Amino acid sequence: MSKNDFNFDWLDRVDNETAQEWVYRALRFAVMSGQVQPGRALTIRGIAQMLDVSAMPVREALRRLTSEGALELKSNRRIMVPDLTPAKLAELLELRIMLEVHAAERALPYVTDERLELLRELNEEQNQAFEGPDAQGIILGNQAFHRALYLAHPHPVTMPMIERVWLQLGPLHRLALANLEKHYVTDRHVEIMKAIETRNPFGLKAAIEADIRDGAGYMTQTELLERYTRDEAENLVMPGKAYMRQLAKTV
Repeated sequence: MSKNDFNFDWLDRVDNETAQEWVYRALRFAVMSGQVQPGRALTIRGIAQMLDVSAMPVREALRRLTSEGALELKSNRRIMVPDLTPAKLAELLELRIMLEVHAAERALPYVTDERLELLRELNEEQNQAFEGPDAQGIILGNQAFHRALYLAHPHPVTMPMIERVWLQLGPLHRLALANLEKHYVTDRHVEIMKAIETRNPFGLKAAIEADIRDGAGYMTQTELLERYTRDEAENLVMPGKAYMRQLAKTV
């Protein structure tokens, strides 16, 4: 495991942050942004070298991520991304829909014009990532868009639960991205913003659900998991400019 294995350019170490918290935050970011590929083993020594820390904070960070379902400790002490079955994937997707539809509905009355403008800016930033294409930017941009909507509510109690689901789905993010051109053929983020503009809670809930199902390639869970087990995430072709031009026609 080399220093170039993960890209932490999006992260800055916070002043007075302990080594344990930094390692946890960095590894959580790597998993959630789709950088820890399916079937990959992580080692305490490799992570410690990558982040320039001792083994102790790495052990604690891995313990926390294991308790959150992001990683799994095998009987031989190897740390791996947990296996996903069709049933588990379906459960996670349904849970994500339930939580995020609820969060969006609760946030809607609190979305100001300024917050809506922020959503437009974040959506445009994600669109620019597609132009790259920049897989990490696309994934993080999508999360930033959804997070900004749900955090409009002054008491976003579901946000930690939503992020935990994102974390468990993290290893599939890049595989799902490679399927977008087949299944994400309508710009659901535009639909979300239109529903907010018109204060349409039913339209908002429908757009959130469609965004999640289309983004995950909902109708091809079996195909997605087959590619997961074949560990194809390293050489995937990401949608780019042509895809964005086609998607723009649906607006």
